[in-house]
Amino acid sequence: MKILVSAGESSGDLYAATLVEELQRRLPEAEFFGCPGPRMARLGVRAVIDQRKLAVVGLVEVVRHIPTIYGEYRKLIAAARAERPAVAILTDSSGFHLRVARGLKKLGIPVVYLVAPQAWAWRRNRVYQLKATVERLLCIFPFEEEFFRRYGVPAHYIGHPLVNLVRATATREEFFGRHQLDLARPLVALLPGSRRGEITRHLPLLQDAVRLISQKVPGVQFVLGTPASLEDSFIRAALPDVHIAAGESWNLMAHADLALLASGTVTVEAALLGVPMATFYRVSTLTWEIGRRLVNVPFYSMVNLVAGRKIVAELIQPEATGENLAAEAVRLLSDEAARSAMLEQLGDVRRRLSTAGDPMARAADHVLETIRGTDTR
Repeated sequence: MKILVSAGESSGDLYAATLVEELQRRLPEAEFFGCPGPRMARLGVRAVIDQRKLAVVGLVEVVRHIPTIYGEYRKLIAAARAERPAVAILTDSSGFHLRVARGLKKLGIPVVYLVAPQAWAWRRNRVYQLKATVERLLCIFPFEEEFFRRYGVPAHYIGHPLVNLVRATATREEFFGRHQLDLARPLVALLPGSRRGEITRHLPLLQDAVRLISQKVPGVQFVLGTPASLEDSFIRAALPDVHIAAGESWNLMAHADLALLASGTVTVEAALLGVPMATFYRVSTLTWEIGRRLVNVPFYSMVNLVAGRKIVAELIQPEATGENLAAEAVRLLSDEAARSAMLEQLGDVRRRLSTAGDPMARAADHVLETIRGTDTR
């Protein structure tokens, strides 16, 4: 039996890899192929396209990459046509995967879509594409199932996979020793994103913030987290005095006094690890002007959306300045009452995301039922 699995970015690779592990236990004879990231590649998922060519953020930024992305799409569909998988698992990255789902539908290959597109926030027309192309849509946030089912999409809430995955693998002493840090001094974690493009956009912001925080909080230490596979010389050139921890973001956040994060999945990880945080994000000016007219949500951060109220600061586009980020960082480092209040509210977010049982075991059940042809619409 063959199973196609595709993830367009780092967080999708994490979720898909966890699901592949579960399926490998249940279907030891299955062969997996498609678009793996590093985690799936380590599990033996055979690559037919290069995930790195899909890692583009922004409405405008993606335009110049369309020929490359379309070429990868054609290769993936050609592989599906040739190998006829029993099911396809598409993870996140809706801009790419909704098109893939249409191509697979024409081939008669059932699709399980893991991590629902945020159609409740923007581009609501995607619900009709999902209804027409996927056998099952697996949702990781509690409010999503009801939203998608209103439009006739076969949606299923499985719980958030990160609740059972996110944890430190090193003690504070081990982590500090490995990176030659001082246990007596405060640590600020910097996580500017998982893609080179978004990290590059955020480096000037972080340069200013690091300088200003250092002036107001004596002895503060900074460690910047990157994906293990990222070439980081451009970061070292921009922030020569900041330590870099590659592939250790969970350890970094778990042992930090504060995290400054590019808005995205990492904010959920930080909430689960219980670290006070502030979030930021920048895109090109044109992408911002177009995108802000399309988005219809009260908050940008998933932590605030899950909570239903503002818990963490959101410094987006014009507000994403070194001065603003430093001011929020200094506040959280110096005001113990503010830190305690945020930590209590982050605990509530964790409780809202928790479900009985293992979300990925539930996801594997849905994949196997799809293979067997069980209809749950």
